[in-house]
Amino acid sequence: MDKLSSLTRFKAACPYLHRTKSSTLRTLCTSASPRFPSLSVLTEKATNCPVMGPALTTRSKQIVAGYASVAGNADVEQIHKQKGVFPPPGATVEMCPHASAARAAARTAEELAAAAAKKKAAQHAGRATSSKEAAAAGCPFHKAAASTASTSAQAIPDHTGFNYEQFFVTELDKKHKDKSYRYFNNINRLAEKFPVAHTHSVKEEVEVWCANDYLGMGNNPVVLETMHRTLDKYGHGAGGTRNIAGNGAMHLGLERELAALHRKPAALVFSSCYVANDATLSTLGTKLPGCVIFSDRMNHASMIQGMRHSTAKRVIFEHNDLVDLENKLKQYPKETPKIIAFESVYSMCGSIGPIKEICDLAEQYGALTFLDEVHAVGLYGPRGAGVAEHLDYEAHRAAGRSVEPIKGSVMDRVDIITGTLGKAYGAVGGYIAGSDDFVDMIRSYAPGFIFTTSLPPVVVAGASASVAYQTEYVGDRQLKQVNVREVKRRFAEIDIPVVPGPSHIVPVLVGDAALAKAASDKLLSEHNIYVQSINYPTVAVGEERLRITVTPRHTLEQMDKLIRAVDQTFTELGINRLEDWKAVGGRASVGLPGQVPVEPIWTDEQLGFADGTTPKTLRNGARPVVDMQAVEVSRSRFNHLLGPKTGPISSKREQNETEKLLEATRILEAALVNGGLNLKTGAAHYNAIDSVPMPTPVTVAAAA
Repeated sequence: MDKLSSLTRFKAACPYLHRTKSSTLRTLCTSASPRFPSLSVLTEKATNCPVMGPALTTRSKQIVAGYASVAGNADVEQIHKQKGVFPPPGATVEMCPHASAARAAARTAEELAAAAAKKKAAQHAGRATSSKEAAAAGCPFHKAAASTASTSAQAIPDHTGFNYEQFFVTELDKKHKDKSYRYFNNINRLAEKFPVAHTHSVKEEVEVWCANDYLGMGNNPVVLETMHRTLDKYGHGAGGTRNIAGNGAMHLGLERELAALHRKPAALVFSSCYVANDATLSTLGTKLPGCVIFSDRMNHASMIQGMRHSTAKRVIFEHNDLVDLENKLKQYPKETPKIIAFESVYSMCGSIGPIKEICDLAEQYGALTFLDEVHAVGLYGPRGAGVAEHLDYEAHRAAGRSVEPIKGSVMDRVDIITGTLGKAYGAVGGYIAGSDDFVDMIRSYAPGFIFTTSLPPVVVAGASASVAYQTEYVGDRQLKQVNVREVKRRFAEIDIPVVPGPSHIVPVLVGDAALAKAASDKLLSEHNIYVQSINYPTVAVGEERLRITVTPRHTLEQMDKLIRAVDQTFTELGINRLEDWKAVGGRASVGLPGQVPVEPIWTDEQLGFADGTTPKTLRNGARPVVDMQAVEVSRSRFNHLLGPKTGPISSKREQNETEKLLEATRILEAALVNGGLNLKTGAAHYNAIDSVPMPTPVTVAAAA
């Protein structure tokens, strides 16, 4: 009763609600009763209602009882007498339609309570075993509990109410038993050694092959330089929500950058793309009258949650199945508001959505297109705007830095684009891009945007510098694709089952949750290679995998090590190879009969193979390329806020090495002077000391 949205549904049935203004109802709902502060004024008024009064009395007894009990026989008879209702002779409470329904609910509640008590006793007895299983599975949190598991169940106190802790334990046990419990490794990526990280021990280093920092922009020197300058000038926090002290020039600049990237009129930044998808779809689905959202079966959880949080009807079509989508679109009039929600790159299988064809269907049946480019922005297209841009590669390359839309291009036809700043751009945050009015409506109505603290200026500046850099420089995107091709080729040579796809995703099929976890653990503990296993519910049961992320910063030597380690791990654990999957008819698009090879979306010409401009894979010790033209473009975005910045750019590692070299030179000069050598003439002094300690040689990789 305390929600206005609920009250409006009953206006037709209740004369009081029908004749009372919505504004008055809102006040009554939100104002506490002077006599009963725990109740609203509207609830107090309801006690005088001939219908709601008895209902509230009964409900109060249910609350006191602690479960769904109902009024006793005498109570029901008294209510009947007070309201002038006289049942026929022999009538019982069970014959009252209202009381009988409530009593049926009570009996169900009592049966459930009895079943829960019985289950609770069984769970207490089996808790020790579950804890031991968890410890054996490698869960550090439960290892300590395993030794005292036999007594921990007895330590749980008896409750007169709901046993919350036991509920938590039961839910965790479910995860352990179906092998879907998630383990979180302590991995600390090193800014000067990417893609190397250290574990819980700073001395134990591992090579990371599963991070979503696809291009290593989290460590790009111009990004770090910009963040340092921003931190010094604007501090750490944003200071509030976007409409209360948290809307700064950095935020507005990033939104202009993103709108220009997608050649759209406007963009809006969120704290993450999960929030962007959830907030946008829930707002659209609720505001559009009678809206129907058509969702690809493999859409990300953020999109699914957004649809669930809306009042729209959700219709699921099979993954990338245009025939199924059209058949379902046909069932609704063209004037019915519709949204087709899908992705460009599906991150767990590597498939690519048919963007152009879905735009065709959307225009034919009167639907909006909602395209998630999370795993594509920064990685596809001449400027990194995603797959929609990549489909018209030459047209967008020719347009250069123009922010004007290319009419008729696939990217121009997409109504709503969402993306992330936390993957290829190496930062954090998400965004939407589209028309001015669409973006303004989401800004005005979406709770996920309105009621959250704004991203810190230092983070926003780093993201903006990253986007500007990648818009200008294509080399990182090209080298990533070159390295992906090489890893896939070498896996194919040793029969490792990679789920085929045209994108940068390298999913290695394992097909069993326990084996996938064991393979991940073995790679980490024995080979210092970190690849996270992917299990249900992220992928279907039986399609568990290792999702390998190849970056432009991985070296040839690191690739050699990865291939050998995966080969050895598959052999030692007996994991199916490609031929094994073919023998059983295939699974998860691996080893299917008559399978046609998948062509990569990046062509040889786009990667520079035709004209010899292909970037070269790094070797150990080599420095990654930092494009100075892209650096200057990125720096120029901040001239008005941070002041102009010119000159060479270097990483902290290079600065440290330069300082070490200068210090070594100073020590050598001092030693030679003290030893009697005139550095100007080269003449020796005869009063030289007997021995001079020489400085330790310094190896400077940057000079190689």
